[in-house]
Amino acid sequence: MNDLSPLDVASAAPLLPAQGVANLSRRGFLGAAAGALVLAVALPGRRALAQAEGAGAIAPKPGTRVPAFLELRPDGSVKLLSAFVEGGQGINTAMAQIVGEELDVDPARFEVECAPPGPDYALVNGMRMTGGSFSTRSSYAAMRRLGATAREMLIRAAAARLKVQDGELSTEDGKVVHAASGRSLGYGELAAEALLLQPKEDVALRDPSTFRYIRKPLARLDVRDKSTGRAIYAIDQKVEGMLYAAVTHAPVFGTEPEALDNEAEVKAMPGVHSVHRLPNAVAVAADSWWRARQAVEALKTRWSEPPKDGLDAMSSSFSSEGLLSTLKAASAKGLPSETEGDADAAFAKAAKVIEAEYDAPYLAHAQLEPPSSIARFNPDGTLDLWVPNQMPELFQTLAAKVADLAPEKVIIHSPMLGGFFGRHFAYGPANPYPQAILLAKATGKPVKVLWSREEEFLNDAVRPLSFSRFRAALDASGQPTAIEVKTVGEGPTARWFGAILKTPVDSSAVEGIVEKPYAIPNRKMEFLKIAHPVNIAFWRSVGHSMNDFFYESFFDEIAEAGGKDPFELRMALLKDKPRHLNLLKAVAELSGGWKRGPYDAEGGKRARGVAMASPFGSETATIAEASLVDGEAKVHRLWIAIDPGSIVNPAIVKAQVESAAALGLSSALFEQVVYKDGVRQAKNYDGYRILARDHMPEVHVAIVESGEPMGGVGEPGLPGVPPAVANALAALSGQRVRSLPIANTKLSGA
Repeated sequence: MNDLSPLDVASAAPLLPAQGVANLSRRGFLGAAAGALVLAVALPGRRALAQAEGAGAIAPKPGTRVPAFLELRPDGSVKLLSAFVEGGQGINTAMAQIVGEELDVDPARFEVECAPPGPDYALVNGMRMTGGSFSTRSSYAAMRRLGATAREMLIRAAAARLKVQDGELSTEDGKVVHAASGRSLGYGELAAEALLLQPKEDVALRDPSTFRYIRKPLARLDVRDKSTGRAIYAIDQKVEGMLYAAVTHAPVFGTEPEALDNEAEVKAMPGVHSVHRLPNAVAVAADSWWRARQAVEALKTRWSEPPKDGLDAMSSSFSSEGLLSTLKAASAKGLPSETEGDADAAFAKAAKVIEAEYDAPYLAHAQLEPPSSIARFNPDGTLDLWVPNQMPELFQTLAAKVADLAPEKVIIHSPMLGGFFGRHFAYGPANPYPQAILLAKATGKPVKVLWSREEEFLNDAVRPLSFSRFRAALDASGQPTAIEVKTVGEGPTARWFGAILKTPVDSSAVEGIVEKPYAIPNRKMEFLKIAHPVNIAFWRSVGHSMNDFFYESFFDEIAEAGGKDPFELRMALLKDKPRHLNLLKAVAELSGGWKRGPYDAEGGKRARGVAMASPFGSETATIAEASLVDGEAKVHRLWIAIDPGSIVNPAIVKAQVESAAALGLSSALFEQVVYKDGVRQAKNYDGYRILARDHMPEVHVAIVESGEPMGGVGEPGLPGVPPAVANALAALSGQRVRSLPIANTKLSGA
């Protein structure tokens, strides 16, 4: 048996500057075909000249070095090394459209892969991250410039070859054309010479009115491979000579394996290579994963005792119900998260005051692909790590700490993600890559660690359980004059990035409650932090996923208390916000006109609810139509209008909004992670109910481009769905659901 030391990976600051490019020659995807425009180090004969005069000489300002991103091949195809990880959100296609537009190459001829760690790819506020619906909007301008810069360099190279002036040349889908003589040169023929040229900083960009690819619904580049089984995910990866490892984690988070009572018996099982103790887990390495799993599940492990009680660490008495009670009972004053006007004075003279409490449960990511990682130590002292991730530089730094190596010795491979949703950040022990590193070091062989579905459900970092208490003041005419909210709990931003950001109020805990667009003159929002003893995480749309449900549901309560229609009240309070007002009108038009109900429809009574949300730089308005069947909610149609400012691919935007709506509905109706006696109760999908096909409604999407700065599209479709559904059900039943999931509440018709 090998006893492996506990890890301290969770303590490393996750928000780190990009590290230098490490050991580039080892990466097969950076290998260059002859005559291709590639990284300068791949052309040793011209390296000195390139560094002195050409593209390789410029400072590594993110997004500026053409050779770090593009390989132009002799056959006319293009390989793009993207700063972002494809996880189903369509980012590879979007990057190809943006670069291809300015480079003048059909995006269909692009091959896109995730780039290795390096400063060239730090495009998100000086770092690199795929998440927060930030990829396209953070890189749009840089990728346009990159494509235009490469095109201009190719034109100059062609001018020198053809002995003509630059101005006599044009480009046409991957080739430079001299119309006067009828001559042309393919980009692949010119790539080597173009590399040696100093890029210009003032290249002209294409007039948006002439776009051929941007803003067009081009087919996704990955559809064929995904449809035919050719797509390679982390779970599919193999390396020569590797062992497979399965793990069983501690039943209570944070406890350790103290003894293995049948170790010799397990070691003798077919195919077993070795048995190991890991931090918070035990593992078996074998010649197949099935044999490893059978063996690890046969281990009789004695675990350390968890604390008996308390919230500072996971205890054997911890429960989600108990934590919610603690949050509700918290009486300490919170930190101001938004203050406007004089809320206290408004409440003092209010004609009517209403209040309500809202809560939402822990949620699992429940992505289709269970987590896996492969680690291989190489004879030259480097470590290859195949790991699903959303921040390659961060994972490189943390993996180096686990392996006791310099970061540049860790070679990160970032495969396509089989499910996203915020799961693939470095949440301390909620990730198999440290286990793979420790096991590879202990066995002297490459090791692939794959978590079973059950291990993932029991050990995934979860969206925080959340609670907010609302009050509103109304005047004699029923108009809201003040709103007050106290949010109690913890958000993932402070948990994982707090050491870097050092902000007193966690934005991820209050987003969706603060800075709402409605003209309520007096606002008083507070945040009281009470830390969770469980491992919390980002989850699709983060704080908006529950806070917009809280706020937009309470908004309808305000309307009802004032005797007003909730749609009309929103219209009135947005009269000075033309962007929001236009969006609200757009969703009403999309739905065939606003009507609240209840009204007669096929199968019985139905009603509609409306909600607004402002997540990730975009704006959304949502209307849901619902009915009740035997006390259970049935959502028939969702209408969502989204204003992301501007777009790249409308088909991808529409697909992302539809998928976000499905996840939002799933979380609203069914999903919850329940802790009891310190242990999660659901071990698989049979205990963690998700949206089924017969609960999926029609989803209608309208894209409204306001021309505002580009916003995100991967997450904004989600937050408006839960409150719109809850508001429809309140109109239908007269019952207000203030605690998710809705399935926990037995509803009846009005």
